[in-house]
Amino acid sequence: MPKIYSEELKASALELLDQGMTQKQVCHDLGMSKSALQAWVNESRLRERGFEPARGQSAGDGGEQTRMLKRIRELEQENEVLRKATAYLSRANPRSWAVAPKMIYPLVLDLAAAGIPVAVTCRVLGFSKQGFYQWRANPVSARDVDEAYLLNAAYDIHADDPEFGHRFIADELQAAGHVVSERRVWRLCSQQRLFSATVRRKKRYGRPGPPVCDDLLERDFTAESVNAKWLTDITEHRTGEGKVYLCAVKDACSGRIVGYALDARMTSDLAVAAVRDAVARRQGAAAVAGCIVHSDRGSQFRSRKFQLALKHRGLIGSMGRVGAAGDNAAMESFFATLQNNVLDRKRWATRDELRLAIVHWIERTYHRRRRQRRLGKLTPVEYELVHHQAVALAA
Repeated sequence: MPKIYSEELKASALELLDQGMTQKQVCHDLGMSKSALQAWVNESRLRERGFEPARGQSAGDGGEQTRMLKRIRELEQENEVLRKATAYLSRANPRSWAVAPKMIYPLVLDLAAAGIPVAVTCRVLGFSKQGFYQWRANPVSARDVDEAYLLNAAYDIHADDPEFGHRFIADELQAAGHVVSERRVWRLCSQQRLFSATVRRKKRYGRPGPPVCDDLLERDFTAESVNAKWLTDITEHRTGEGKVYLCAVKDACSGRIVGYALDARMTSDLAVAAVRDAVARRQGAAAVAGCIVHSDRGSQFRSRKFQLALKHRGLIGSMGRVGAAGDNAAMESFFATLQNNVLDRKRWATRDELRLAIVHWIERTYHRRRRQRRLGKLTPVEYELVHHQAVALAA
């Protein structure tokens, strides 16, 4: 005959569980079976959801309650999957879900982190678990990386001569040593809308290439020490002679611009020059080894040349998502300040005039006169000096 427990004992057991005590400890202290305690927990959860157990049902008859709770939990999880999938797909190209399921696989990861099983998400969205786990083991395939480098080279060729169509681009790629067919170049150029300037087409925005690095910062732009996290990006401004492009590298700890480069063209060489300048200013590669360099997914930063420059100097690449300015917000903030204080102040007649103004503002005003409340109302140069002194005293 099952043991009968009082309502006071049930209430006491549930209260102890709410206080953080384990079921095993409660059963030991109050002298009850684990199955009975679990039945009370299930009964309590049902009452929280507005259900009442059947009359005459004993604490040990929790099988039906358990199945009901399990089904309720599954329905809640499926509803959450559908809700988040709808929001996710509303921001993306609807065709990409049907053509490339891997485009929505990151959502499966986010839901798994929120406690929703992968099996439930894949069942609701119509994916196979095997396909998801294969993507998770290798998110960026070797073919994706190869095509990213091909696209970077194609962009450079098209930028030098916009009249080139996919056939001329294919010839230039093959002449540069790339093993690629004309059909493959046509497909890549069609996806990225790289058409000859002599052919009129409706302007559309192609999807960006795959990232070659993970997002290692995840919007955490703080650092305990200098040379731990660097942020980089490229901005542009018009002059009477044409555009000037600035690539800057910012230290997340002090906010100092540790390196920069200016040029009349926005190429991978510009990004490499900025990193080279930053490493030289920071006393060489040995002093900055292991530093994370975070950027967006621009072709200059995805290029093979830029990635090799990071690798040869012991730096670690990191990239944010496409169309998410918040993934590099700290760098965007610096460029906004530069825009308000220098670029938009007047019309610039020559590139040299604007170049001199940018360098003067960075080195004199931003580094040595502009105090930041984030740094305790110190300038970046003053903050680094105090930081170095504190490190020396601690040593």
